Order: sequence, then structure tokens, then C-alpha cells
Amino acid sequence: MKNLKITVNGVVYDVQVEEADGSVAAAAPAAAPKAAPKAAPKAAAPKKSAAPADAEPVKSPMPGTIINVPVSAGQAVKTGDVLVVLEAMKMENEIKAAHDATVASVEVAKGESVDTGSVLVTLK
Repeated sequence: MKNLKITVNGVVYDVQVEEADGSVAAAAPAAAPKAAPKAAPKAAAPKKSAAPADAEPVKSPMPGTIINVPVSAGQAVKTGDVLVVLEAMKMENEIKAAHDATVASVEVAKGESVDTGSVLVTLK
């Protein structure tokens, strides 16, 4: 009988291997490893929006990561101006203004992950 250490996905198992009639059979692990307990995720505090109540939200059309926010609050934008650049599925997606407006608030920052429907900026 041979004692071997086998590493699978970073977890080390001590196993015993025995030759029987020219074939090799592996026994169950000597001790099943225990996974480290995961810390419970902390609930994110809801963001307080600086947008006025009548501001129009521009929402994310898909989940992704914000890679650029070329606008700031108070800035005037024209139809087609880029408000936010969102990376999703290894592609950069420009979220553009649908009409002339003023940026009321910017709700995201570079590097932030967003879900579908998350408010990116608000316009007034």
C-alpha cells in the first residue's frame, strides 16, 4: 500500500493506493478538508442621491463595470454626448445622452460595478 498526497484545486488530500491484481484502486481521502468559513457579505449602505426629485435617471442597460465618467454634475450635454462608458462582456459601451440636458448628478464612479437598471447619472 502506498500513501500519496494529491492536490486538487489547491486542496491537498492524503490518499492510500493499493495494488490489486495489477490494477490500482484509490481509497477515499483520509481526511476531508474543511473549507474556511466565508465572511457574510456586508449590506451596502444605500447611496443618497444628490439628484433633484424631477431629474430624469439614465439607467444601465446591462450589468458591467464603469470605466469612465467624462461628465460632472452641472455640466451641459448635447444629444449623443457620452455620459458613461460601461464595460460589459469585454466590450466598451458608451451610454449617451438622449437629448440636450444638464447633468443633475453623477451616481457612479470609475471602477464601480453596476447591475441592469442601476442609475448612472441623472439629467434635468
